[in-house]
Amino acid sequence: MADLSIDMRALVKCHGATLAVDHVSLQITRGEFFSLLGPSGAGKTSLLRMLAGFETPDAGDILIDGRSMAGVPPNRRPVNLVFQSYALFPHMTVAENVAFGLEMQRLPRGEIAKRVGATLDLVQLQDKRDRVPDRLSGGEQQRVALARALVNRPAVVLLDEPLAALDQQLRQQMQAELKTIQAQVGLTFVCVTHHQEEALALSDRLAVMQQGRVMQVGRPEDLYEHPENLFVARFVGVSNEVSGTLVDVQAGEGTLLPSDVSVSRGIRVSVPAGLQSGAQAVMTVRPERVRIAPGHVADAGLNCLHGVVETMQYIGSEWQGAVRIGPSVRWTIRASNAASGSRPVAIGAPVSLQWNASDGVVLPVI
Repeated sequence: MADLSIDMRALVKCHGATLAVDHVSLQITRGEFFSLLGPSGAGKTSLLRMLAGFETPDAGDILIDGRSMAGVPPNRRPVNLVFQSYALFPHMTVAENVAFGLEMQRLPRGEIAKRVGATLDLVQLQDKRDRVPDRLSGGEQQRVALARALVNRPAVVLLDEPLAALDQQLRQQMQAELKTIQAQVGLTFVCVTHHQEEALALSDRLAVMQQGRVMQVGRPEDLYEHPENLFVARFVGVSNEVSGTLVDVQAGEGTLLPSDVSVSRGIRVSVPAGLQSGAQAVMTVRPERVRIAPGHVADAGLNCLHGVVETMQYIGSEWQGAVRIGPSVRWTIRASNAASGSRPVAIGAPVSLQWNASDGVVLPVI
């Protein structure tokens, strides 16, 4: 790829007997906002630390702008890391914190002042330049940490759980600001997070990781709408599932005979290449694709399961609940709050859950 910013080649990293990164290869294009998403222990932080030069790969190589980083110390790499804790100097003002890296490079004072001013304008902190960190909000401290990275004009900005310390409302605000700033500066951003909504909102592309391996790479909408395995389906969003046996598979379509819920007939599904009749599989469908009808109604040409409402919670813009459809199977349901807060279905009520065959994704059993 001619516009490649980062090229990770078969990276391996062990921490004692634990294989933290298992032959990971990833390519990130210049100017891309790329996220590493996964649970604790997935290997994403180890990857970030190897990019920063704080850890050395046991095998493999990292190229940034076509140059191998083998043997290149952290202070010589064209990257800057924004720490989760922000790591601001408490005795320095905002402007002094941002200027610190430039002063270490012994740039002329006029150049330092010019770059610090421009960067503070970018992160909208010019009016706070003379304050010390403990007089700033969490969001403002996060922007200072980002400005300190940007002022050095790196090729790559690394973000380690950048919004983890913020409350939900401020987190959402900072997501929008962070994406806007990244678009304005046009730099490559690599972000580590375990927060699914954050990764979906920020990223041009993302890699979902588990136990040191990359499970899937793609655009947020691709990973959400077309997960390639059950781990991605379950980790990125909410997954309503039915397990069973595939039968009558022809031309990419078939029927799933459920083993964990009772239905009058099989469930029509689209079947991916590689799965044949007789295969054990799981169908997953997102809650927003499921239609809720009171009572046990006919399927009307749609896939249909019957169940009983167990919970129903009001969360502002919508209602969210759970429907028991089998002895050990509950599905999450969502209903728009379009009727002035009125509950769409009562707890304990029988309901029918319907969805189009094309809205279900069939995956092999893990």
